[in-house]
Amino acid sequence: MKTGRLEAFSDGVLAIIITIMVLEMKVPEGPEFETLLPVLPVFLTYLGSFVYIGIYWNNHHHLMQAVSKVNGNVLWANLHLLFWLSLFPFVTGWMGENHFEKNPVALYGIVLMMAAIAYRILVWKVMKYEGSNSKLKKAFGKDLKGLISILFYALGVIISFWIPIISLMLYIVVAIIWIVPDKRIEKIISEEL
Repeated sequence: MKTGRLEAFSDGVLAIIITIMVLEMKVPEGPEFETLLPVLPVFLTYLGSFVYIGIYWNNHHHLMQAVSKVNGNVLWANLHLLFWLSLFPFVTGWMGENHFEKNPVALYGIVLMMAAIAYRILVWKVMKYEGSNSKLKKAFGKDLKGLISILFYALGVIISFWIPIISLMLYIVVAIIWIVPDKRIEKIISEEL
């Protein structure tokens, strides 16, 4: 099967996720700038989650550019990723509304970690289906960047029960690591052109 429907469906789900997240931000009553202060944690959490959704969309797009075909296992792996991403509005809202308390920060980290694991599973399923000549297999290698991300998320979840701000910093570091599209995939794609 071609990748077009998988890409279109994924793009639609990610657009809906972003829309739901922004709709969770309540407009404060009053025209003064001070009325925005209570909404600031919610906005900052939305901003972080928006960046994460953007990172997944960008890397998913690059991933699909390197994929020549998909099967049912790849489709299910993609749905698995979308499931974890679809939880972003909930954990984003909970963390923002509760001003970065330990339990919401921990759950946010768990969802981030599970999304990262789901992305690795998707890549693995694509490589397995495409076989030993998979472009992705050549590009990804041992995927140290992905493993470090999962490790930082796990550390963030554990640390969140004592010092949630350190957990948030770890989550931000992972976002910074991934903010630039995966150069390994771009290299493989550019070699074909």
